Amino acid sequence: MPELDAAVEAAIEGELRLLDPAVRRSPELLGALLHPDYFEFGSSGRRWDRAAIIAELSATREPGMRPLTVSRMKGVRLAPGLVHLTFETDRNGACAHRSSLWRQGVEGWLLYFHQGTPFSRE
Repeated sequence: MPELDAAVEAAIEGELRLLDPAVRRSPELLGALLHPDYFEFGSSGRRWDRAAIIAELSATREPGMRPLTVSRMKGVRLAPGLVHLTFETDRNGACAHRSSLWRQGVEGWLLYFHQGTPFSRE
């Protein structure tokens, strides 16, 4: 199996950090991984900007919620400083196809765009 591209590895590492509940609850940790121009089309259908998603995620306190399961994560470098990741998530049977664009800047690799599309395993 070929070695992963260092850029793809960095994006995957960042994505997995973003999925960590402790990071998601911390405005500082979360903000450190999001590009200033970040936006998202959530699996809810809502469009989120950086400030709105930080406020929403850091305000969420879901102690009884089962963890998010991630599968089929893969990435490809689209250009120097740009990586596209795709993966699936499952939380209590709510499944989503996920797509993320990570951009490299002076501050490191930051999530620039994310989209979640719900799907059914049936």
